This record gives sequence, C-alpha cells and structure tokens, in this order.
Amino acid sequence: MSKKKEFRLEFVINSSPIILYKFLSTPSGLAQWFADHVDQTDKAYSFFWEGYEEKATCIETIENELIRYRWDEGEEDEFFEFKIEKVDITNDTVLVITDYAEEAEIDNQSRLWESQIKTLSIMIGGAG
Repeated sequence: MSKKKEFRLEFVINSSPIILYKFLSTPSGLAQWFADHVDQTDKAYSFFWEGYEEKATCIETIENELIRYRWDEGEEDEFFEFKIEKVDITNDTVLVITDYAEEAEIDNQSRLWESQIKTLSIMIGGAG
C-alpha cells in the first residue's frame, strides 16, 4: 500500500478536448511538453529526460476524456491521470491532473506540474 498521498490540480487549457487529448496520449504530443522523448508500444510508454528513462503503462483511457498511467516502478495503487472536463457555462476546457507524492513533496510536485502545464499551454497555442 502506498505511503504517498493523492493530490489533484486543475488547469484551464485554451484548447478543444480532442486536441488536448492528443498532447496527453501520443508520444509526439507528450514529447512536446512532458518529456524530452517518448516511445510507445501498445500500452507501454518509455519517457526520456536528459538520458534518464522511466517506463509507464497506460492503464485506462476514455478517448478525449481521460488517460491514466502507472509508473512501472511505482506502487500498484499509484497512478498519474489526465482528465479533461468541459465546463458547460463557460465552455472552458479544464485539465484535472491526479498524481501521488510524499506529503512533504506535494508542493514541489505541484510546482513541477504547473511548469509543465505552462509549456503545454504554449505548445497548444494558448497563453501560458
């Protein structure tokens, strides 16, 4: 059982859910904002940062709505997830990220996600 705590972050993204989903689920999309390089074979993803590799498995997808990954080295009950929600009133696209971190690391992990989502927003074409 994981000692890490689940946390969630929400970001308004200036994009349609269809375009956003491609940035969250394809190697070419992920390589533009999440990692230096990404390889995919079926549900297995390899993420590369400055020569360092980490592997994850896609454990759930709902096209244009949700994609959930589990790090191969992580705990069975831990994952990171991208959920795309459309707000009816404002027509905003909201990206909800669920991740796990040690309690003392949640602030640092949140700042890392914020930085990455800023890059994602720029790549998609919206203001960061």
